[in-house]
Amino acid sequence: MAELTVFGYRPGDSILHSLDVRVKILSLIVIGLTSLNADPIGLSVFTAVSFALILNTRLRFMTVLKELRYFLVLLLFVFFARALSMPGSPAFELKGVILTREGLYHGTLICWRLLLVVLLGASFVATTKPSEIRAAVEWFLKPFPFIPRKRVATMIGLIVRFMPAILDQAKETSDAQRARGIENRKNPVYRLKKLALPLLCKTFQNADELAVAMEARCYSENRTDPSLSSGGNDRIALFVVAGLCVLAVVF
Repeated sequence: MAELTVFGYRPGDSILHSLDVRVKILSLIVIGLTSLNADPIGLSVFTAVSFALILNTRLRFMTVLKELRYFLVLLLFVFFARALSMPGSPAFELKGVILTREGLYHGTLICWRLLLVVLLGASFVATTKPSEIRAAVEWFLKPFPFIPRKRVATMIGLIVRFMPAILDQAKETSDAQRARGIENRKNPVYRLKKLALPLLCKTFQNADELAVAMEARCYSENRTDPSLSSGGNDRIALFVVAGLCVLAVVF
């Protein structure tokens, strides 16, 4: 059984738990799009709100960072790639390697925006049931007659449910390799290959077993979805999100 992670649903009574899933999806999309044009002040506001929501959902911030450690490494590569490739006034130079002030600034903004979206997404997944996500996706796709909304919603729901299992499998693979002394190999490419290949094979095997099990049980995408309802708190949340986005763009 998969362990509890920030990418799996956790029951609770926080503000995000009480909001309608459609409001949370709209807010996530609007904040993500607004952050593309937000300056450091606007990003600071969004980041403060994200930290407050994480604390309100009782997610440990250090646990969140631990789960995102590989993503943080990716952000580090993105930061240096931007700092090295963007022309501008030199800020640091060592043996022909030049980091420009403009590159450092824009690299910081890009990584900041990506981290913000991931933090908000983790908060959303941790406070929303997969069945509600499936129902919300189907509701959003209802105006489009040529899109198989039930099938798309089912696929997204399975992805959300399968994510903690993939992370749990990655942890098991990493622990097994550590027990076999993989840390003695200093080549990071070799270690990554030995982690990625078994993980991909096991993931595809589990997905195939899941598909066979669903077919054996005559699983159908035409299922009864949970009822979605919104109230006053949802309208207040939308108003607050819209106000924050306007302030982030204007100021």
